[in-house]
Amino acid sequence: MTQSADLEDFLAALRDIVGRQACLTSADAMAPYLVEERRLFQGEAAAVVRPANTEEVSRVLALCSEHGVAVVPQGGNTGACGGGVPLSRRAIVLATERMDRIRAIDADNATITVEAGCILANLQAAAREAGFLFPLSLGGEGSCRIGGNLSTNAGGINVLHYGNARELMLGLEVVLPDGRVWNGLRGLRKDNTGYALKHLFVGAEGTLGVITAATLKLFPLPRDRQTAFVAVPSPQAAIELLAHARDVSGDSVTAFELLPRIGLDLGFKNMGGRDPLQQVYSWYALIELSSARPRGLREVFEEILEAGLESGMVLDAAIAETEEQRRELWRLREITAGGHQHQEGGLIKHDISVPVSAIPAMIERGTAAVLERLPGTRVIAFGHAGDGNLHFNLVQPVGHEAQAFFDLRDTMNRIVHDIVHELDGSISAEHGIGLLKIDEMTRYKTPLELELMHRIRQAIDPANIMNPGKVLPPLRSR
Repeated sequence: MTQSADLEDFLAALRDIVGRQACLTSADAMAPYLVEERRLFQGEAAAVVRPANTEEVSRVLALCSEHGVAVVPQGGNTGACGGGVPLSRRAIVLATERMDRIRAIDADNATITVEAGCILANLQAAAREAGFLFPLSLGGEGSCRIGGNLSTNAGGINVLHYGNARELMLGLEVVLPDGRVWNGLRGLRKDNTGYALKHLFVGAEGTLGVITAATLKLFPLPRDRQTAFVAVPSPQAAIELLAHARDVSGDSVTAFELLPRIGLDLGFKNMGGRDPLQQVYSWYALIELSSARPRGLREVFEEILEAGLESGMVLDAAIAETEEQRRELWRLREITAGGHQHQEGGLIKHDISVPVSAIPAMIERGTAAVLERLPGTRVIAFGHAGDGNLHFNLVQPVGHEAQAFFDLRDTMNRIVHDIVHELDGSISAEHGIGLLKIDEMTRYKTPLELELMHRIRQAIDPANIMNPGKVLPPLRSR
């Protein structure tokens, strides 16, 4: 495809497969697909292709394999690490947005089968209409798509109780790089017949094939849900409260979010809102209990909080009395995490995980190390404490120059990620690797791990056409 005539022949073949309206080639039409949400990466491509079904995906991949054209799968383009950005004019973006059907709901098996382009919020709504809960829930659920959620192994607020995207998936349909279709859409909880191939594609960020459909677990709808905003003296006290709440509630804790005061203050400043408690505290936990039983959790929650007050794990608390109050409490989580933080100037984000028991050490050591490097840096460590996932965000010191702070990104990443590594954690908890963290894979993955991943990729995609340049750094020589 080095000559313009070859390019036109290739594009004509694409149009024959998906239709002229679904093969975008103008700069204006392609523009939204070539830049990621945070605008850290801007890409280029020969075309954006929007297939309508698995057969069209299969034919597109077979054509790209024949011509040696790279394929960059893209769902809602809500990723935070640049995994869906194409890197070359010898590439296409394969957008799954037209593949958004709910294929089937099996009530007796408690499963739902959906196409990869199904928006997460629509999937949740379909499950709810059928009398079930699909528990994957995250900030971008109104625009992210389930294929992307699976490709990045998305997490969110309910991982503590229900697991992340990988644990919610029972089967996949995947188009391989050569265009062959693997139909693994089995709704089985038990299938002990050799290698679990489906797990290769979850978290692979489109580097092994294109997920076109998935069979997912459903759960009973909660009939009793209690939510509380709790002031705690420290992150250590929060972790102790988590253990106590899980024990007393019979493991009914479905969400446990740790929030620092500095995050709330910046949220109130830039997004508005008010405190649910009379007094200001340094740390808070947003806790939710839920059950398929119709009642009983309120009394359990009160018992948990009373014991916490007596032991010193809890300083103050407010329990939501209405659904509106519950939404207001969850808004406190949203404003702590909100994109408004960039309004304070330079912002360096980290999506990390450590063992739950190591969260206090991570916050203490990480904060001290960052402040030693640049006094005045505002550390906003918040997130899914119940599953060990922290968003360790760094906001520039007041009065500092924004670009000068952002230029410290590599230095700050090394400081934070070295501590994560020492605590047996991960530099990417739920956002993936993409382009943003590919260089750090070499530092924190062992040579053997990288070698095995390269061997898997070579076996499935020997021509390296699937999302090249993402996730896997070049293999180091031994």
